[in-house]
Amino acid sequence: LFSSIAGTLGTAGQANYAAGNTFLDALAEHRRALGLPATSLGWGLWAGDGGMGGTLGGADLARIGRSGIAALSADEALALLDTALQVDRPVLFPARVDVAALRARAADEGVREAVPHVLRGLVRVPAAAATAAAAGQNGRGTPVAERLIGLSEPDQHRLLLDFVRGQAATVLGHAGPDGVDPDRGLLDVGFDSLTAVEFRNRLNTATGLRLPTTLVFDHPSPNAIALLLRDELAPDADTATRPALDQIDRLETLLSGIPAGEADTAKIAERLQALLWKWSDTGTAPGDDTDQDTLDTATDDELFDALDRELGQ
Repeated sequence: LFSSIAGTLGTAGQANYAAGNTFLDALAEHRRALGLPATSLGWGLWAGDGGMGGTLGGADLARIGRSGIAALSADEALALLDTALQVDRPVLFPARVDVAALRARAADEGVREAVPHVLRGLVRVPAAAATAAAAGQNGRGTPVAERLIGLSEPDQHRLLLDFVRGQAATVLGHAGPDGVDPDRGLLDVGFDSLTAVEFRNRLNTATGLRLPTTLVFDHPSPNAIALLLRDELAPDADTATRPALDQIDRLETLLSGIPAGEADTAKIAERLQALLWKWSDTGTAPGDDTDQDTLDTATDDELFDALDRELGQ
């Protein structure tokens, strides 16, 4: 039986085709269980003008290549067929696995889950990529967001536009972002439903955002998408305080790992309370030279409020 590896990998956009081929695989398993002969071959992509591969465009072939399945030449496929006839198994998958492409995909998107499930044992996610992916889950601390800090609005837009064009070039199979017109709709330059989803997923991973599946329909051009990303990643009111908030998030994570009752926890609490005093409405911390003047002029209510803050009540 000639099946397809699409049924095992869950190839995007081929749900009905994958289901039919999975049925063939199951039929072979069933016949073997009954003692009857059957072998299902779940073929990978064949190169050349004939067959399904001949109908695919450059973007389709590039997308399949990034999934880790390289095209088989006719000679390679026939050699695998000869080998399969010598193997007593109900289901086999004659395909050319590109491990380098799998590793590149895992490293690029920062998560092993970017690799088809049955092939994940072949790759490891580099530590730096995994850390970046974890930092991007709430949209803060990601490389893209951090690079926006301190930039003017035009420079932020320029950076994000280059980023969007680069991601679009990757899914279209272009050598670089120069081939992507910033003002032309992506659907007009070769995007289809599959590349649109892959493009959206790449943006989500790199930014930590949860962009809609209708992204390229609602924001057709790279310019429009860059404007959306700037609004999401660098709202004006938050740009100046984002680094401080990032550090507070990291500090909270660090403190949560300290066991209760440690000897130095009291010192940490004192430091945090002193720091909080500096950001209180009085603008002063314990021990400042202005404390005495403040106490001399404070009302009774202000004195009680100060005591409550000092004692942590």
